[in-house]
Formats: sequence, structure tokens, C-alpha cells
Amino acid sequence: MRVIAGTCRGRALASVGKGDAGAHLRPTTDRVRESLFSMLQGGRFNDPITDARVLDLFAGTGALGIEALSRGAATATFVDDGRVAGRLIRDNLTRCDLAGRAQLIARDARRLPPCASEPFTLVFLDPPYGTDLGLRALDTAIRGQWIAPNALVVFEDDRAQSAPPGFTLLDQRRFGGTYVSFMQWGALTASE
Repeated sequence: MRVIAGTCRGRALASVGKGDAGAHLRPTTDRVRESLFSMLQGGRFNDPITDARVLDLFAGTGALGIEALSRGAATATFVDDGRVAGRLIRDNLTRCDLAGRAQLIARDARRLPPCASEPFTLVFLDPPYGTDLGLRALDTAIRGQWIAPNALVVFEDDRAQSAPPGFTLLDQRRFGGTYVSFMQWGALTASE
């Protein structure tokens, strides 16, 4: 794994090999990450990355949040309760000289306390596949006011996701066995 673009372009990220099933680590592949970020910065979403406050839930290696920081996000908060994930995130932030713009919360994403900072404008959600953990974490983040109005949520899973109440599904793409759903929180729908 490597950082695809931006100030950290080409830097190698700490690897978990083919993943760590015990820790539920399944890093987003370089190909999927490159396609996802091309979409985000390609005009369809009006560049939600530059100066963004990023929340990376089920962060794993931190590759999504680190890619956003490399491409101009202001800050990133990584949430993962795994010891292996925490070590990988810290290592990757150090490798990319990004620790000063990042925070790691070693906590289950479904059990976040109320947000004590400004809410986040770009959210990456990459839960263990085939579970409802992502939807539960998203609900917790909304109730705890972690997500800013009109924030973009990028939800990765092994199946297409419907927009939960209060969200608008903007786009959805399939990359092999991975579905990426782009949703906006609190956006007005066409009928409103």
C-alpha cells in the first residue's frame, strides 16, 4: 500500500499483508482508493477534501484518512478500537509526517461519546464487511453530533448501501467485490 497523490505521494504505508481477519483489518486496495479519490476530486462532489475535517471510522490502517490529509484535508480523526489498527495508524502517520494534523481515538466506532470538537465535513466509513456495524456507527456519530450538516459520507462495504433516514444517496460504485456509497447528511432532497 502507498499514498496515491498529494504531499505524501508514493510513500509506503505499513502493511498487514492480505489483511488481519482477527482484527478485522482489510485495507482498501490502492486501486479502489485511487478511483474513490478521483471521484471526490473530479468535480462531481465539488472537492470535499481541501480543508476538510475528516472522520475515519473503522480506520484500520488509516489509509483513507491519510490519503485525504495528503490531498489537502485540514485534519483527520481516526477511530478504531483494535490494538493492531492503532499501531498501524500511528506508524503510517509518522511515515507520512502527518501526526500533527491527526488524532487517534482508540474506541469502538459504535460507542463514540458526544463530539467535543467542531463536527466533521468528510466521513469515511469502512466497517467489517457483511455486518450492520457501519449503520450502527453512523447512527452513533449522528446522535453524538460528529457529522456536520451537508457532510459527505463515503461508505465502503461488500454490498450496496441504501441511504439511512436523513441522508441522500448521491452516487454508488462497484469495484470488484467492494461497493462505495456516497451519501450526504442532512441535505435537502429534490422534493423538499
